[in-house]
Amino acid sequence: MSFVDVVATVIAVGIFLGSLFDWFIHVLALSFGVRHLYKKVEPQPDEELPGVSIIKPLTGVDPHLKSNIETFFKLNYPKYELLFSVETENDPAILVIKSLIESYPKVDAKLFIGMRIVGANGKINNMVKPYEAAKYDAIVISDSGIKMEESTLTNMVAELSSDVALVLQMPFVCTRKGFAATYEQVYFGTMQARNCLSANAVGINCSTGMSCLLRRDVLDREGGLAAFGKYLAEDYFIAKAILNQGYKIRLCTTPAMQNCGQYSIGQFHDRLVRWAQLRSSMLPTLIILEPLSECIVMGIAASWAVQYLFDFSAMGYFLLHVLLWFLLDYLMFRTVMGGPLPFSKFEFFVAWLLRELLSPYVLLTCHRNRTVTWRNKKYRLKWGGVVDEPAPPKPASVHSVSVI
Repeated sequence: MSFVDVVATVIAVGIFLGSLFDWFIHVLALSFGVRHLYKKVEPQPDEELPGVSIIKPLTGVDPHLKSNIETFFKLNYPKYELLFSVETENDPAILVIKSLIESYPKVDAKLFIGMRIVGANGKINNMVKPYEAAKYDAIVISDSGIKMEESTLTNMVAELSSDVALVLQMPFVCTRKGFAATYEQVYFGTMQARNCLSANAVGINCSTGMSCLLRRDVLDREGGLAAFGKYLAEDYFIAKAILNQGYKIRLCTTPAMQNCGQYSIGQFHDRLVRWAQLRSSMLPTLIILEPLSECIVMGIAASWAVQYLFDFSAMGYFLLHVLLWFLLDYLMFRTVMGGPLPFSKFEFFVAWLLRELLSPYVLLTCHRNRTVTWRNKKYRLKWGGVVDEPAPPKPASVHSVSVI
């Protein structure tokens, strides 16, 4: 056997073992999702439930902003406060928040206006003041586009314990109109769900900060929320710091329901590119490994490996690979939905196929430059997840105003 044959054999064996690992991830995520998602949570007496401070950083007004935030005023939980924060005095979200506070006078809610600059991360800057003013040790950080069920906060708190310092909600999407909404929902119900569920099944850091519950006493040992202002992916580094202290992370039984009123395939691809940029800067090994976790890329590579090693038809193996991947993703989506598809099977297939075909484009686009655009600001991304300061914001008031 020549040197070239040896090298080709080693590569083929490596790819084949990698494909087996991909199938293992599918099965692990699916089995964990079936066992964990939507499982019944045993109710605790009200007097045993901790108080919770919910921080919601806001920027601008989304068509669904009022209806999304109103769900937080209707939570079935005995003791919590809502802490809203906006960057400037002219933010239109202020009128929405004030009207809801007036409509629900019995809910403990406050509004903070003005940032405290602690780093490049605008979201952290927007949350520092409400974080420091929070009454309770249990802190929920919740993005503006999240819609809550009445029981969701209870389900999150149920996962908290003496050795658990962070409870995550798996990202998902509310059912909305249009193919762009279907496309986004299929991604979060398949690829994103597979990664999130498999990682949490074995205790790997796969944190997403759009909706999470954490213990402030644990975070304060790391310098509080302000210590993470230098990172753009603050959720990953908060989770990493908590794990380093010896605490555990748990996944809530109910997903985080994103309900953005403005969406398109182009806007969603921009999010995917930004997330891929952050992942590759924090974990450079993913530059090679992430493409091999995609159906089409791994299918092509594994087809060659199987033909080379076992003299099996590459085309036949590729078609079987895609079919099995599709069927497992279909079962995954049903599991995340907790029931039947909210659209036709044909729509699911088209959205799934388009996402799989475009995933290599998204991964290639993320490597074109190291500049990340987020909330109309540009950040220079460095290795390790650290970002340079963006351009200075327009002059604005930085004081804090509370509304009861």
